[in-house]
Amino acid sequence: MGFFDSLSPRAVAISALLLTSFAQNALARPSPDPKAPWVKNTGLGKKKMANHLKRAIMGDKRAVETPFCSETLATEIKAPKPNVWGPLRDVEVASVVEWLFAQADLNLTVTEEAGGWDNTIQLVEAMWPNKTDVLSFVDGDGPAPTKYAHVVLNNRATETPHYADIIVGPLPLDNATTKWEPLEYPYTKQNGGKVRNLDADSDILYSEWLFKIGASVADITLDLWNGTAMGLENDTLSIWGIDPLWQDDGEIIRWDTFWNIPTGDFDDMTLFPLGLYFSSEVSGRDPSKWQLRGWLYNSVFYATTEEFRAAYWSEGFVKNGPNVDGDWARTDQNGAVPEMDKAQGPVIVAPAGARFAVDHKEKYVEWMDWSFYVGFNRDTGPGLFDIRYKGERLVYELSLQEALAHYAGNDPMNSGTAYLDSFYGFGPYTFELVKGYDCPAYATYMNTSFYVNEETRTHIDSLCLFEYVADYPMQRHTTSDYVSVTKNTYFVIRSIATIGNYDYQQSFSFFMDGSFAVEVRASGYIQSAYFAGNEDYGFKIHDNLSGSMHDHVLNFKADFDVLGTNNSIELMSMVPVSRSYPWSAGKVRNTMALERKFIETEDESRFNWGPNSATQVLIVNENERNKHGELRGYRVLPYMGTAHLTVQNSTNLGVAAQWANHDIQITKYKDSEQKAYHAFNTQDVHDPPVNFDKYFDGESVRNEDIVLWLNLGMHHVPHTGDLPNTVQTTAHSGIQFMPSNYFDIDQSRRTVNQVRINYLNGSAEVEEFGQFKAGSSDGTCGTCKLNYAPLEPEHQGYKGDVVIRKFPFDPNNPFFATAGI
Repeated sequence: MGFFDSLSPRAVAISALLLTSFAQNALARPSPDPKAPWVKNTGLGKKKMANHLKRAIMGDKRAVETPFCSETLATEIKAPKPNVWGPLRDVEVASVVEWLFAQADLNLTVTEEAGGWDNTIQLVEAMWPNKTDVLSFVDGDGPAPTKYAHVVLNNRATETPHYADIIVGPLPLDNATTKWEPLEYPYTKQNGGKVRNLDADSDILYSEWLFKIGASVADITLDLWNGTAMGLENDTLSIWGIDPLWQDDGEIIRWDTFWNIPTGDFDDMTLFPLGLYFSSEVSGRDPSKWQLRGWLYNSVFYATTEEFRAAYWSEGFVKNGPNVDGDWARTDQNGAVPEMDKAQGPVIVAPAGARFAVDHKEKYVEWMDWSFYVGFNRDTGPGLFDIRYKGERLVYELSLQEALAHYAGNDPMNSGTAYLDSFYGFGPYTFELVKGYDCPAYATYMNTSFYVNEETRTHIDSLCLFEYVADYPMQRHTTSDYVSVTKNTYFVIRSIATIGNYDYQQSFSFFMDGSFAVEVRASGYIQSAYFAGNEDYGFKIHDNLSGSMHDHVLNFKADFDVLGTNNSIELMSMVPVSRSYPWSAGKVRNTMALERKFIETEDESRFNWGPNSATQVLIVNENERNKHGELRGYRVLPYMGTAHLTVQNSTNLGVAAQWANHDIQITKYKDSEQKAYHAFNTQDVHDPPVNFDKYFDGESVRNEDIVLWLNLGMHHVPHTGDLPNTVQTTAHSGIQFMPSNYFDIDQSRRTVNQVRINYLNGSAEVEEFGQFKAGSSDGTCGTCKLNYAPLEPEHQGYKGDVVIRKFPFDPNNPFFATAGI
């Protein structure tokens, strides 16, 4: 007997009344992202474009001219080598897609025509080559690595739906040599590149299950909140729940809850939980066999709908209030404007234009003595490769691996949620940046692209590059005779990905002293909890709202090559000691000293930052010493606070995110251990495609090609200051890499952007070290008159994504579309 068969006559009558137009109006809510309602919109909203968007596709190279400075954006240069981490070209993607559809054994259907029981192409992108195949090319005259396409198939024409990782190549396509084969060598699970798909029936989940459950309690939801969640146009409630689904004891369990739909235009639904939860067992593909397992309200569990209904309509049943939309949840200006705030605030300008150079086609960048290539993929967005200083590679790869948001609470929604955001992907949500706000108005921009539904979508101006002057100097010193001070000018490449309710800003920064850093800041709407009984898990921050506690942990891969590929990790700690010295007259002095040790194997290579920040983590080359006999290397240190996961042996995650348990982890490089994550680890948390624990098998990490896996993060207990949005001033984390005996002296001494003022005897003599001035004899434009008008960018040019059809290939008719991914 199904649960609808047991409904009371009253419930049946109300459900029948409300379901009159259900068949015509119930729409499936597509996955993967249930957190933000705008992502559920599947309409393309196409708008034809003139001139085929030459600027958008080729990169923004416009210059804002000033009276004396004719060029403001980056100088265009040619990269020393092609970018082997770059994207596939449009024609390559189109040829791969056409070839795949010609393979009868794959049984593929075009996405627009596919139903829930068809196989489709989920992803086509460049397969980043193995490091062992790249080094001879980028460092010498070796051949470029063979190019392959990484393809993900969504195979749903089966009772056991699954995603299939395959590679197609070599490219360019040649019918005599091109083939496809399962991709499994980079994964710890060797099963032909397959991982089950728990989201295969998302197209019927709402129409055949969740909305019907919403209809079954419509009498209750109308009484509680004067609303319904039935898939009707006039619904005022939404239903969605945990991620990942619970995968225990051979069952697949959902917990879902009701949310108020925003009444305005703002994306604030995650602030309106209503405190009613229900559990379902949804194993298999036949909704008629799915089971409702019970209801939870006000910390009381009811095994059946009828048990819940009987209790609800009984005398004395406690009914809690709702969380409803209002100005408190909206990000527009609100409240009294501070005095003088309407006056134009300070701005920073680049009077001589950009002092860096870019190859837009190859996504290659040079700034002062730094250079690097930019890669970009669907899962994690931008990554930097072949980072060099003065032509010497320091880092082979520096890239985001995964972002975890692990919640906790007294209810199953928050207790059961642990997002691994590579499942949704950073790439599809790395949107166009807002000039003058996300990045300085004078920044140079790059576009990024990704594949979806036989289309390539281009995010216009989604990476920004700029110089900035810090609000503190790089160096300074004052004496009674002079003062010496150096500007702290640094270079940034930045992107922002909005994944559901959270916006993640990712910045890579490079400094004149040879140091560099990676930094993450978070904003957006919190995913909140209903407050009832939630005191141990968060503050009460609005009428019936709790700021649900959670950890953000973001893992980065840092593959260092310090003066070669064979490096070691030295730990140097400041420790308290009691010692006597020849000069201490036999007395013991309480002081401190240094202790040094090397990490020998992977058995000891997972650890946290030391207490009191007393332990330095040094990446050194034991075969390279400076002229003083010290090992040359780089130090890794927390930059703006870091965090690893508080939860131990997470019930939600199984072994799907074992990278999150320590601050620092070191492995020996292997082509088979390229990533800490897999985008579909959440689909099989107890036996995921990548179990990071398996990377640690006792191998030597001393004098080896080693990889550091570093965790940034924040322990977040939202408070009233997180309403309406979390602010980036406090939600941030970073790691810095600084030279340690790598150079003979501080490299920032080479800049002319410093001043020494001799003021002995009350008269100032100023030494400016040859800083360029307008009209200098070498023709360099160092300064120019400030035309204030261009400093505020025109935001009417913000356009969204550019889309090009790949099957059939239609490069001459791109269109604008920013829609559900």
